Amino acid sequence: MTVISEPKPLRRYGEAWTARAVDFATATHARALAMLAVVALLAFLPGFFGIPPVDRDEARFAQATKQMIETGDYIDIRFQDETRYKKPVGIYWLQAGVVQLAEAVGVPRARLRIWLYRIPSLIGAVGAVAATYWAALAFVSRRAAFLAGLLMATSILLGVEARLAKTDAVQLLTVVAAMGAMARAYLAGQGERTINTHPLVTAAVFWTAIAFGILIKGPLILMIAGLAIVALAVTDRSAQWLLRLKPGVGVIWMLALVLPWFVAIIIRSGDSFFVEAIGHDLLAKVESGQESHGVPPGFYFLLFWVTFFPGAMLAGLAAPAVWNSRGEPGAKFLLAWLIPSWIVFELVPTKLPHYVLPLYPAIAILIAGVIDSRSLSRNRWLVPGTMWWFLLTAAIGIGLIALNVTIGQRLGLPSWAFAAAAAILALFAWTLYRVDGAEASLVRAGAASIMVSVAAYALTFAKIGGLFPAVPLADYVRSTNCPDPGTVTAGYHEPSLVFLVGTNLNHGDGASAADFLNGGSCRFAFIERSQERSFVQRADALGLRYDSGPRIEGYNISGGRQVFINTYRSARSP
Repeated sequence: MTVISEPKPLRRYGEAWTARAVDFATATHARALAMLAVVALLAFLPGFFGIPPVDRDEARFAQATKQMIETGDYIDIRFQDETRYKKPVGIYWLQAGVVQLAEAVGVPRARLRIWLYRIPSLIGAVGAVAATYWAALAFVSRRAAFLAGLLMATSILLGVEARLAKTDAVQLLTVVAAMGAMARAYLAGQGERTINTHPLVTAAVFWTAIAFGILIKGPLILMIAGLAIVALAVTDRSAQWLLRLKPGVGVIWMLALVLPWFVAIIIRSGDSFFVEAIGHDLLAKVESGQESHGVPPGFYFLLFWVTFFPGAMLAGLAAPAVWNSRGEPGAKFLLAWLIPSWIVFELVPTKLPHYVLPLYPAIAILIAGVIDSRSLSRNRWLVPGTMWWFLLTAAIGIGLIALNVTIGQRLGLPSWAFAAAAAILALFAWTLYRVDGAEASLVRAGAASIMVSVAAYALTFAKIGGLFPAVPLADYVRSTNCPDPGTVTAGYHEPSLVFLVGTNLNHGDGASAADFLNGGSCRFAFIERSQERSFVQRADALGLRYDSGPRIEGYNISGGRQVFINTYRSARSP
């Protein structure tokens, strides 16, 4: 079955060449998945290995995983001496498994290589693209399913999450798998013909995905699936189709996967995990804007036009056809996946861009179904929205040039070349949209998105050392070849510094840093400019002898400000 209608014959030459390319890519499921994997890797790999640990969430997740490996404790979750109970253990186990495998095969200093911690996210992001294709097959043709995967593979937001060692890309994979299985059960219950999937396989995929989703990010996956079930039950006045998911056996299977760690963490910490995860994290986000992320409703709608680039430019054109088909079972399910959870995210005061990522596959499938049926609107007020393919790409290119020149203190000409190529492709996508049609323009815009990724991640962020002050600080300590260095930082307290310098990094102010240096040899202090005076005053009072190291100038991404850090080492014995 299809979301909209059967495809109509192609008429334009520009459509024809794109159609032949897509037909080749979708000749078989294996070929379609292989092509999507190639596109996803082209989009996700630039900068993947070269960008240092990013503050703050990525560095916190990686450091907590590193401490698991250091201590051999895979139940508790800690960042230095503090518990880190905001999320369950799933992502830490995945990261630890990758790092330990790397150590086993002889990768040097594996625990300090942030890209190893990112591998689960990369696999999750590529898997989510493949899962979008699989989920879409329940609603649309193989061709449209391929386009849906392409929309996800080239989206800006998924590209960001694929490069960060945190939960969201892996969580997306679990949500898409669960919703794809649930869709098959629902459509079969509506008498719709779907791809041939055995009911037991469908139920197993659904409950396994739910279990892994809970272990990765707690109840979020339950909210998305639950709200969709409620919406469908209300509109259909029946939820009989849920029996196709074998809830009796399925819940038992889910609990068998989830409960062991939850029982273990309760034994270890009592109710501390649930107090922090639910009381201090989840409910705090619901009640008020947490960590200065409080934003009024409408934030995600506005951000969507950037984060779902290039697919977002076709969302308005697809909306009329989607609305007209809202009564069809396929469109009804996708809207139930999308709308209730989107409303909740808009109403919750705390907003971060990645929160709505699990809803993007539903949008991708809806848009792809409309493209495939050639039902995109020709409204003269909506079609000009395709100009944002070019305008947004050009704006990003100008921003990258400014970043290279101002913060990087460099021209960064290679990034200019890729940014220019992206802008040219985006210009063609826009100006030839009426001539070549949506498929050809989408392919060009997707290629522009990949070029932007190369320009931004590989040739800008990975090349501007000033964006990551923790790297030269850690390099300085290692360059001294101290067998057991002690370190303290005053004024600059970012998780990336803990990850790179070591779990035993001390935190204090200028005066306490002087006391620390006075406590022995082979000790180092990182003193941010605001703490310099108190450090010098206390050092003079102690009669402290110390050596000055390099002065680090950089930019604190999380704080949004420049930092100036002096480095000191306790004086070596004469």
